[in-house]
Amino acid sequence: MPDERDELLRPLRLQLRQRRRELVAAERINAAQRLARQLLDLDFAPVTGHVAGYWAMDGEIALHAWQLALPPGCTYCLPVLADNRLRFAPWRPGDALVPNRFGIPEPALERGALLDAGQMQLVVMPLVGFDTHGHRLGMGGGWYDRTFATRLQHPAPPWLVGAAFELQRAELPAPAGWDVPLDAVCTEAAIHDFRKVES
Repeated sequence: MPDERDELLRPLRLQLRQRRRELVAAERINAAQRLARQLLDLDFAPVTGHVAGYWAMDGEIALHAWQLALPPGCTYCLPVLADNRLRFAPWRPGDALVPNRFGIPEPALERGALLDAGQMQLVVMPLVGFDTHGHRLGMGGGWYDRTFATRLQHPAPPWLVGAAFELQRAELPAPAGWDVPLDAVCTEAAIHDFRKVES
């Protein structure tokens, strides 16, 4: 869904991506550990079912500590590019991965083994920036917005949670009509719950 608005957002994206890249390794590791605690403390965090994370790239906050601490009844999944939307594949450390067209590792599963977005209980997604209203600034490709467009009319699940460093909070322009708001953002410092926040 690239448009003029995305062009206007380009400088902000660059600034926020640079900001997270500048964190040193010790800060990243510590932040990932604290993020895991916030995600587990969400009052809607499932104890069973499929939950989705992401493979951290380009300075994104890592989810490995959360994945390893999930309740035994939860199955961790990674997103897979499928046509114009995301689908999801169960994944454990050591399982085979292949790079997608953006160079992001995906589980090496047949299409028929992939899960639909509606089968997820919770989806933790990366972001470039977020604001105090639950709006997410992504990379501009619209993958998550297309995949979870049904959440514009229907309640959770799947619950949609952004994961970020606190320094990624920013003032964002008004969302476009297709932008799917988040239920919460978890950072190393806080749980930002947007379920009762006015847009």
